[in-house]
Amino acid sequence: DLMKVIVTAYNPKWPQAFQEEAELITQVLQKEIVTIHHIGSTSVPGLHAKPIIDMIPVVKDITRIDDYTNEMAAIGYEGLGEYGILGRRYFRKGGDHRTHQLHLFDENQVEAIERHVAVRDYLRMHPEEAVQYGSLKKQLAAQFPNDIDAYIDGKDLFVKQLEQRALIWKQIIKG
Repeated sequence: DLMKVIVTAYNPKWPQAFQEEAELITQVLQKEIVTIHHIGSTSVPGLHAKPIIDMIPVVKDITRIDDYTNEMAAIGYEGLGEYGILGRRYFRKGGDHRTHQLHLFDENQVEAIERHVAVRDYLRMHPEEAVQYGSLKKQLAAQFPNDIDAYIDGKDLFVKQLEQRALIWKQIIKG
């Protein structure tokens, strides 16, 4: 995968891009869709990010999603099945110049969904950590411009620790 690792400054158009795509996906999956979350770095104002919109469409029954492969392809999404995560369905748009990634989960897969949403909410509420995370990503992208695996490995520990903090924080604010 020769995708160049590009990390850009936050783009205020990202929430709008998410919204437009969410409407499109809702039209296609309307019988199955429960909700759609904007997750990942493009969902955090001020955070440097690879300019790819990550989304979690939550659906009633994940096994029915395979029936929508053609309809999803018609709106530009390549379906890659579970793609390494049990019970998920992964779709991407834009080929090598990827613009959107969908991580579909069943509404019963609460933990998987919660983890992503908690990280997003935590970073939105802790801008200093978002800045720190953004700096790390910029540094890694400069260091490994042609090696997405090294880029991902480089931020792995930070992300795991961030997830832990976010989940604990979420428990506390829930009371």
